[in-house]
Amino acid sequence: MSKSESKSESKPEPDKKSKSLAKPQSGDNRRGAIAGLIIAIVILGVGWWLARDLTSASKMQDCLMSGRTNCNVIEPAR
Repeated sequence: MSKSESKSESKPEPDKKSKSLAKPQSGDNRRGAIAGLIIAIVILGVGWWLARDLTSASKMQDCLMSGRTNCNVIEPAR
């Protein structure tokens, strides 16, 4: 055997794929968590807006069903 053959047999070269699999990338995990947080905030915002809109519509219907004719919302002057 020659010296070059014995060196290559004694020291196997590290595989590049095994290094990338051993250390998971944390950037992908954070990106997914941030995207989920943004989606949750948007859903909460839409739900809050919808609840306020339905509440005001319900108050208007209650006023009209009671027979009143002046059911417009009067906003105070600032």
